Amino acid sequence: QVQLVESGGGLVQPGGSLRLSCAASGFTFSRYYMGWFRQAPGKEREFVAHISWSGGGTAYADSVKGRFTISRDNAKNTVYLQLNSLKPEDTAVYYCAAAKTSLRVGQKEADFASWGQGTQVTVSS
Repeated sequence: QVQLVESGGGLVQPGGSLRLSCAASGFTFSRYYMGWFRQAPGKEREFVAHISWSGGGTAYADSVKGRFTISRDNAKNTVYLQLNSLKPEDTAVYYCAAAKTSLRVGQKEADFASWGQGTQVTVSS
């Protein structure tokens, strides 16, 4: 049974940083792309970043490029999202996701099959 458990969210002031973690179990973690998505109140869930099997390839939404960094530790079955220079518009529930197949994936929700429960990130002074 696939399980994805996010942690690390919280309340942070504009310009601050957070590090989100997602612990995975129930599948061969290193064989799948992993991604992060987010959903702000009243908006649809949107792509944030994804990372390839070994971590050598990454992709980011334009809105977070240069501020967020995705990484993974296959020995720990964990994927991370470092959030720097946070803005109020980054406020959202952040979700970790595992790709649907072991092939390279894109940036669509449909490319991912398993989801965590989400962790709230609130950026406010």
